[in-house]
Amino acid sequence: MRFVVIAMLLLVIGSLGSALFFLFRDTGNSSRMLRSLAIRVGLSMTLFMLLMAGYRFGFITGKL
Repeated sequence: MRFVVIAMLLLVIGSLGSALFFLFRDTGNSSRMLRSLAIRVGLSMTLFMLLMAGYRFGFITGKL
């Protein structure tokens, strides 16, 4: 479970970095930054639900 959480966090950070790259790189009416931020929000929500389900089903104990 720990490796899944770390991988999801790295994906969230990567998506945020790509949004920052597209912010500076693209000019005009490009929606790539918006898409990157939407992916980041989706990954963050998925990670939150995964953590809640992992705690509920006993994959994550009270002590880390």
